[in-house]
Amino acid sequence: MKIKEVSEGKEAFMPLLLEGDEQEDMVRRYLWRGRLYAGYEAGALVAVCVVTEEDGSTVEIKNLAVRRDFRRRGFGRRMLLHVESAWPGRTIMLGTGETPSTLLFYHKCGYSYSHTIKNFFTDNYRSPIVEEGVRLRDMIYLHKKP
Repeated sequence: MKIKEVSEGKEAFMPLLLEGDEQEDMVRRYLWRGRLYAGYEAGALVAVCVVTEEDGSTVEIKNLAVRRDFRRRGFGRRMLLHVESAWPGRTIMLGTGETPSTLLFYHKCGYSYSHTIKNFFTDNYRSPIVEEGVRLRDMIYLHKKP
């Protein structure tokens, strides 16, 4: 997979970004202040990731999405490795829902539990978000230290 940083035309990536964060106004809150990385396989867009710099020692992955037909083939893991190498020496934070397979994926990639923001999804999203039969309520924050 070839990964490129995108600085212009970020709106064009919205359909795939909405796979990682289902509400467009929420994506817009971080898209312009974040760095957008796009992953391509054989010239086709397969993954995106938005990273924001939170302070001198921490960055946060705000959105990581892989096209449905390319999932479970290592593209998400490669995007994480790219972010980790692009931000050496930084703690990488990310927030996700309580979806078992998503939490397992991040744990396998070396991320561990940091903290929980209670009712994040129910308080900030207009429609309920259900993944794998789980209605998302709390935001689970994970981190990976350098």
